[in-house]
Amino acid sequence: MFRVHSRVNFPMLLRVTGWLMMIEAAFMVFPLIATIIYQEVDFYAFLVSTIITGVVGASMTAFIEPSRMEMAKREGFLLTAMIWVVFSVFGMLPFILSETPFTISDAFFEAMSGFTTTGATILNSVEHLSHGLHLWRCLMQWIGGMGIILFTLAVIPMLNHSGGMQMFNAEVTGITHDKIRPRVSQTAKGLWLVYILLSVLLCVLLWVGPMNFFDSVCHALSTMSTGGFSTKDASVGAWNSAYVKIIMTIFMFLGGVNFGLLFKACTGSPSDLLHNDTFKMYLKIISLVFALFVITIVINGQVLSISSVTIDPLFQIVSTITSTGYTVTDFENWGTFVLAMVFVLMFFGACAGSTSGGAKIDRMLYLLKNLRNEIHKCIHPNAIMSVRINGKIMPSEIVSKVIAFLCLYVLLIMTGGIVLTAIGIPLVDAFFSAFSCISNTGLGAGVTGYGSSYEIIPDVGKWVLSLLMLIGRLELFTVLILFTRSFWRK
Repeated sequence: MFRVHSRVNFPMLLRVTGWLMMIEAAFMVFPLIATIIYQEVDFYAFLVSTIITGVVGASMTAFIEPSRMEMAKREGFLLTAMIWVVFSVFGMLPFILSETPFTISDAFFEAMSGFTTTGATILNSVEHLSHGLHLWRCLMQWIGGMGIILFTLAVIPMLNHSGGMQMFNAEVTGITHDKIRPRVSQTAKGLWLVYILLSVLLCVLLWVGPMNFFDSVCHALSTMSTGGFSTKDASVGAWNSAYVKIIMTIFMFLGGVNFGLLFKACTGSPSDLLHNDTFKMYLKIISLVFALFVITIVINGQVLSISSVTIDPLFQIVSTITSTGYTVTDFENWGTFVLAMVFVLMFFGACAGSTSGGAKIDRMLYLLKNLRNEIHKCIHPNAIMSVRINGKIMPSEIVSKVIAFLCLYVLLIMTGGIVLTAIGIPLVDAFFSAFSCISNTGLGAGVTGYGSSYEIIPDVGKWVLSLLMLIGRLELFTVLILFTRSFWRK
């Protein structure tokens, strides 16, 4: 054992990281079992990856003894950002060691895309992958959907007294974070319980339909996490089933709802969900955009069947607003107006506290109400007005933070796009790729005509996009604060 003293409690950070790596190694056992069942060569890739991840994690917990066990806000931010990178570094090992090995850049991009539930891929075809790799890709999204740190708080209750609330706030998406239970660990367990039950239910419903058991498991994991990875090149279209689209639309919709509200609804307080301003806005946006999509499809003469003006547009809207990223086959033929609406849905995403990406509807609500107040003040400059959400007056500092977030969000999209153009990527494709990755939607670069996947993005671009995925998943401040001088000052 050795003790290290530091202004930032690095020994405690490393020890918790070791625990988390052992958890990651435990998750790797599932695709390892899949390779055994299907007698695949990638068995060795997962065996070695599991051993390396588990041994490194066990060593960090066994040989590092912190002088103090507590973690403050600084450690909470640092651990939250650091663990997503660590998980991606070790999560990319099966890709590098697989029968058809990935390059380091490709493997890290794929792993980061998985854990952040972005769903962007460097693969032009996925059907050649082993069952083990398919399961690992979807399992990464499922782990990252509800959150790595949130899972840790659920299984390691001691962190409830050691920076647990700081880590909870740093990882869970949203503006404010309400605990549904007195202790952070109990809140984490409650959220994960809802997440697991919905995932199991979705798996069963898909299995009852045209999917086999393995495909239903993979799509349940990637749908509930709003990640979007599939086992087929044609994605959901491979089954050509209205039943599959309807079931997945319902569960993508639930994935876009605040899981705290879902927990309350399941435990006898459905009124909290039905009276929530953000949830009501969520429903209104989907309804309005659905009507616009149907009108556009009819005008453009794309009414090929009843489902083309009912199930397909609703599926596409819910898939986009929740940042899942699944697309219907004839989506690109619906016209440029539909594509423009898709960009708007990608920008704001669904509700805070969900597994979706984007800036979140909550912030759009704050912005719209604040804009209404500012317009009113142009006529009545002495009026005192406030932003009310769910009947409560929101402090001005929260409103300011929302505005700052949205401005920074746009600046990061611009910066990412400019950096990508500097390495030779065409203008439209550069900005779309940056937008798609920071919003964790993951729609392929092929949407803008640059290619069919992110495989043709240069390696430098893949690392830039990986950083944008991480920043987007942890909602900007958790990552960007690490690059400020004040964070490291005592």
